[in-house]
Amino acid sequence: MAPSLYWWAKDTHRGTPVVVKMENPNNWSMVELESPSEEDFMYTNDSVPKGGRNKNAKQLTWVLLLKAHKAAGCLTSIASTFFSLTSVIRRRVASGRTDSTDTTEIEHPAVKSRFYSCIKVFLWLSLLLLGFEMAAYFKGWHFGAPDLQLQYLYTLTSPLAVKSVFDSLYSNWVLIRMEYLAPPLQFLANVCIVLFLIQSLDRLILCLGCFWIKFKKIKPDCNQKIVDLESGDGDGYFPMVIVQIPMCNEKEVYQQSIAAVCNLDWPKGNLLIQILDDSDDPTTQSLINEEVNKWQQEGANIVYRHRVIREGYKAGNLKSAMNCSYVKDYEFVTIFDADFQPMPDFLKRTVPHFKDNEELGLVQARWSFVNKDENLLTRLQLINLAFHFEVEQQVNGIFLNFFGFNGTAGVWRIKALEDSGGWLERTTVEDMDIAVRAHLKGWKFVFLNDVECQCELPESYEAYRKQQHRWHSGPMQLFRLCIPDIIQSKISIWKKGNMIFLFFLLRKLILPFYSFTLFCIILPMTMFIPEATLPTWVVSYVPATMSFLNILPAPKSFPFIVPYLLFENTMSVTKFNAMISGLFQLGSAYEWVVTKKSGRSSEGDLSSLVEKHPKHQRGSSEPNLVEMREEIKKQEQRADRKKKHNRIYTKELTLAFLLLTASARSLLSAQGIHFYFLLFQGISFLLVGLDLIGEQVE
Repeated sequence: MAPSLYWWAKDTHRGTPVVVKMENPNNWSMVELESPSEEDFMYTNDSVPKGGRNKNAKQLTWVLLLKAHKAAGCLTSIASTFFSLTSVIRRRVASGRTDSTDTTEIEHPAVKSRFYSCIKVFLWLSLLLLGFEMAAYFKGWHFGAPDLQLQYLYTLTSPLAVKSVFDSLYSNWVLIRMEYLAPPLQFLANVCIVLFLIQSLDRLILCLGCFWIKFKKIKPDCNQKIVDLESGDGDGYFPMVIVQIPMCNEKEVYQQSIAAVCNLDWPKGNLLIQILDDSDDPTTQSLINEEVNKWQQEGANIVYRHRVIREGYKAGNLKSAMNCSYVKDYEFVTIFDADFQPMPDFLKRTVPHFKDNEELGLVQARWSFVNKDENLLTRLQLINLAFHFEVEQQVNGIFLNFFGFNGTAGVWRIKALEDSGGWLERTTVEDMDIAVRAHLKGWKFVFLNDVECQCELPESYEAYRKQQHRWHSGPMQLFRLCIPDIIQSKISIWKKGNMIFLFFLLRKLILPFYSFTLFCIILPMTMFIPEATLPTWVVSYVPATMSFLNILPAPKSFPFIVPYLLFENTMSVTKFNAMISGLFQLGSAYEWVVTKKSGRSSEGDLSSLVEKHPKHQRGSSEPNLVEMREEIKKQEQRADRKKKHNRIYTKELTLAFLLLTASARSLLSAQGIHFYFLLFQGISFLLVGLDLIGEQVE
């Protein structure tokens, strides 16, 4: 039954404003088509205007009850979510697992303790000042502007004025703030604002460069067209290529990466695949070796190498492989990390760029991600990496012929590697190291935005945090080591300036410095020392504009623009700590931690490998796709059964309470935009500190 209840009928008020649908007394819904005006409720039964129609009070009561029930349902849902979240938080607090109990923690305990202690000092100081300011507020010290009612203050500080002990104490505190605390804080804030504007200008110029590339349809030149091997065309360019896959205890992903490279569309006699296994787990070693043997039987030119001593981490592994005697017979080397799955035409779309271009040392492909929609953390990572590839690397590749090698999905000319000194184990960013040294030797780089290689994003905050620590401590290690070589190199002065001031200082040092200092320290401190101020445009307008620019290369991520802005400020703690560790060689800045993989892959991609490029060999069988899928599924199930747990991150939680305390203080001075920013930023730190943003383990 679905009766339509007509409340009123006037000449100028037609239609059915409310429809109530009832299937049974306990199951009903209400759809409001047009809300009644205030005029419709002004008449009683005895004062209905002529030509109008009397409203039924029971009908009005019924609809109001429906609305009340709908509101109650919404509140119930919110309450249920709140209690569920509270339950999760209570379990994590009770478990006692924090980043301080992590045996694989990448930060040195002494360094982490000092950094954590500094944050705690700020927190306790802010709590003390909040109590002091609240007491002053209720004593009549109302803060409507930064001048803090100076006329009243000067009256209280006059020797002839009659004042209480509290007024005397607070007035002296205000004078101390004005004379001694506010000036240095304001100076530091102004410095950070200038750095913020410079970095924002750099980002804007990069975006304009990307727009120009799109508008003019600029692409790297290629002197060789793609040739189909099956066509029998003898004019194709097929030089000798080595494909290397360095891996270490990555049993979740080894099958799919080995299968992908063994199906590369390239003459077998001109292709050698090296599986460089640094695993210290005997089971993993055996599995990888068996997989290599299986593909050898299928006719693939693939070899397995294992180092007993994992010296130099990934750089040492690659260096050891390049020392093999047969390497001298090859001209190019392609590197893929263990979770990368290149398409069969990868080499045919990258290697031809080297033909008739002897100055070209590197061709870098773009990454794509199989798990970009897995959770909120992977969606936020996608925004950063999309900007990195689409804007930063593409613009620098087109206009400067230089960018940082990504460590994977790239093809190197072996002569360029040897000319630059080969792989060195002196930092945790061996990819950036070799790129910088090759650029100083005059080699040019090409970035192909239209050639993609699938890989995985870290799905847990723990894995992502450790990855970011390595990515931000390594460049600072490298900067300390490379600065003399950059100054003494023979490249042009403007290229030296670009490498020192833009590549290293602005994008690797200044960015994490001002992000953490300005938004996590200075902004909350200005709430307690209001004589030092941050303009509204610094807190809201410029960050929002920069977030908008960052998200342009990933337009489907626009709904996450606010979480992205907040999360980037939250990650500034890890990035700032890593930057300081690398710059001053503190803690275990040289330790390499392999990013955890989940082994996710696309069945469509696996199908394409077998269907498009079957490799039938006499006396051997084709790799069974069904068995491959089942094995990958079993690995995922085993990984799920493996004991996992979420952690509590103390630095992030401490900063969360610091920002929330500052937001409470901002209410006293009625600073609207500052309050909302501090509130939501504090909530962001709270969610990250409780490890609620990435992979959740029940």
